[in-house]
Amino acid sequence: MNTTPIASPGLPLAMPQSIGGETSQAREGFGEILLNTLNQVQQAELRGDRAIQKLHTGEARNLHEVMIATEEADMALRMLVQMRNKALEAYNEIMRLQV
Repeated sequence: MNTTPIASPGLPLAMPQSIGGETSQAREGFGEILLNTLNQVQQAELRGDRAIQKLHTGEARNLHEVMIATEEADMALRMLVQMRNKALEAYNEIMRLQV
């Protein structure tokens, strides 16, 4: 069985800067990560829309390429919705904390 990790082309995985007793510093803040993710989802949506337009005009050579582009856009949007749900859950949990 092949256990090669699969990495998303839009969201690269990164190793910590330091290993050992030191704590690694975050390179970018949560807002920047969220903005980058939103931009990536928007680009995936645009690629899917362009692929569908090419299919309608007859420019698309292969139907499977159009389907792949639209599925990538759908998966990116679903991931974004799940990120929103997790952030909302975390916010609600913080609001329930007693000070």
